[in-house]
Amino acid sequence: MYLHTNGVHLDIIIPKKNASEKLLQDLALDETDAFLSFGWGDKNFYLNTPEWSDLTFNNATKALFLKSATWIHLTKYQHKRSDWTPVYLNNAQLKKLNTYILNSFYLDKNQQKVLLQGKGYTDIDDFYEATGSYHCFFTCNTWVNQAFIESDLKACLWTPFDFALIDKYTD
Repeated sequence: MYLHTNGVHLDIIIPKKNASEKLLQDLALDETDAFLSFGWGDKNFYLNTPEWSDLTFNNATKALFLKSATWIHLTKYQHKRSDWTPVYLNNAQLKKLNTYILNSFYLDKNQQKVLLQGKGYTDIDDFYEATGSYHCFFTCNTWVNQAFIESDLKACLWTPFDFALIDKYTD
């Protein structure tokens, strides 16, 4: 698997072939999608801050200090990118990671993931309803770090920023 940062926000990237059948179920995927990038965060922030230049004080304050609804951001890639940080894991760790990500999706009354039609930024990404609440003590990067803790991977005590976890996996 891989870690990726945009300079602030971490994502977990899993080769599609290593994603569990349950995790893949209900995702809007194409046959050519080879890598799946999962991020988690504040719904309002994702919706109103597609680019860092769109960041407003109001959106940042709401995300950090008010309990808020969350979304999972799924980006689909056909090829591995050179700016991804590799993370090596065994089958037991991979199974735990798949379960953690799966459990982060909100499921409707039919136990299906809820795709938010037309909310993606581009044609290679989508948003899904998620579980949990975003706040200053549990951020997008904390979600990734918690995935690593629950998967028995190297993790940080707390990681509100991206660099602490990335640094554990770079030479």
